[in-house]
Amino acid sequence: MSATATGRRGGRLTYAVLICAVLVSAFPLYWTLVAASRSNAELARPLPALLPGPRLLDNLRSVLDEAAIGKALLNSLIVSGAITVGTVLCSTLAGFAFAKLRFRGRGALLGAVVASMMIPPQLGVIPLFMLIVELHWVNQLQAVILPGLVSAFGVFFMRQFLVQSLPDELIEAARVDGASHARIFWSIVVPVARPAMAVLGLLTFMTAWNDFFWPIVALSSQEPTVQVALRQLGGGYVHDQSVIMAGTLLGTLPVLLVFGLLGRQIVGGIMQGAVKG
Repeated sequence: MSATATGRRGGRLTYAVLICAVLVSAFPLYWTLVAASRSNAELARPLPALLPGPRLLDNLRSVLDEAAIGKALLNSLIVSGAITVGTVLCSTLAGFAFAKLRFRGRGALLGAVVASMMIPPQLGVIPLFMLIVELHWVNQLQAVILPGLVSAFGVFFMRQFLVQSLPDELIEAARVDGASHARIFWSIVVPVARPAMAVLGLLTFMTAWNDFFWPIVALSSQEPTVQVALRQLGGGYVHDQSVIMAGTLLGTLPVLLVFGLLGRQIVGGIMQGAVKG
């Protein structure tokens, strides 16, 4: 068998594996759509339908009636957006400092940042709640936003990216031209770090959007996020799974939108890393 035929067979096998992986990965989202457009009785059948039904709008209306999903979506957008912007900005600033600036105690501080990633976040819930009680922030969005504005993982991630992607010569040339640290950061570091910032932004947004534990501790049902509001759906002796899946579908759409907006930057960052590797 010639090398060309072997290469074609290998290419077809690769595409077949990739198509199967895409179908398996996309099936949960498709099933959410199917379940959200059916009734609870249809979902309870031994062989449930595999095609979307006609009840999607009715189930979405039930979601709006049973939970303050509109307010929850707005709160989640505010919380996730603020945490994402703060985390990306602070992590890029700190990553640049650890990667390219020389100052006393840099190694010890970086070690402390990495070590903090090993501490389970559940250990800080009680002292953090005591703090927000003292500040009178219970049931206010800043109680959820401020603890998430800085991420140890984000600092380490941006530091590793800038060490490999930002040449020292470029920074030295900017200093020779008289640029300040702020000018170097906005004019040189941010354009270079944009792919990594997009990846970190997507991961941070998804984490903040899907967070359930801390919002349910710090917020009440009158000021919920999406994940807290979804807990109110499908109540009763028998949970209405179709309404729950409709609410889940509604809560998933913003994440898909953010991925669509940042997808090109993420792919560009992956390809850039592949070429440099």
